[in-house]
Amino acid sequence: MSFATYERLDPAVGVVTLNRPERLNAISGDLLAAFSAALREAEADGSTSVTILRGAGRAFCSGDDLKEFDKQSTSAESIRAHIDAIQEITHLLMRSEKPVIGALHGFAAGGGFEWLLNCDLVVAADDLVAFFPEMEWGQFVTGGVTHLLRQTVGHQRAMELLLLGNRQAAGELLALGLVNRVVPGDQVLDTALALARQIASKSRFSVSQLKQLMNVELNAPMWQAVEAETRITVQAFANPEAPERLKAFFDRKKK
Repeated sequence: MSFATYERLDPAVGVVTLNRPERLNAISGDLLAAFSAALREAEADGSTSVTILRGAGRAFCSGDDLKEFDKQSTSAESIRAHIDAIQEITHLLMRSEKPVIGALHGFAAGGGFEWLLNCDLVVAADDLVAFFPEMEWGQFVTGGVTHLLRQTVGHQRAMELLLLGNRQAAGELLALGLVNRVVPGDQVLDTALALARQIASKSRFSVSQLKQLMNVELNAPMWQAVEAETRITVQAFANPEAPERLKAFFDRKKK
């Protein structure tokens, strides 16, 4: 079973689905590899002009699989490879020629929240909950969040979301301008597909050029932020404090 799949949902619309539902699509090395492959397949499909991103099961993505922390932290090389694989997803989502529409439900935590921000449009189920737990865990955010979040909600609100890690419900995300629509869970995919079809009816050249300009050429500071995030996240993984903080987090969950 692949942890991420690609299929053509419509003649002009493809869908990438995270497919590790038993772990709420938590981020593992295998999921990252499958996600990257599915996004590349979506990009290479010449018949489609829009990609929908979603998660199978009860959540979009619950963030890093903390059970893999020891495996990821075995060496400086393994840490760097893991963080590079995470950041590659942001490159594939935001540098794609095709708009990416998130059709998201359940949890979008940590890396899942980052990937939400990497989408061009987001349709949220009314049960969507998003938050950043990295500061509590002694880790660091990736996905260009240090630039994208501040750009969207302003410096103080971005700092609040990142520092406190409070859970944001779908309505709060809508008020912050981080999602475009909030609908009942059984309408998420259909709503995203309707938006995708609208976009697919536009000039493919103009749409792809708009995405390139908005996400790459006008967003040069974000890609600098991605490089800085990678450096700091690698350092965070190697920080002796991190395992202690993760253990404390697990101990609290058991109570």
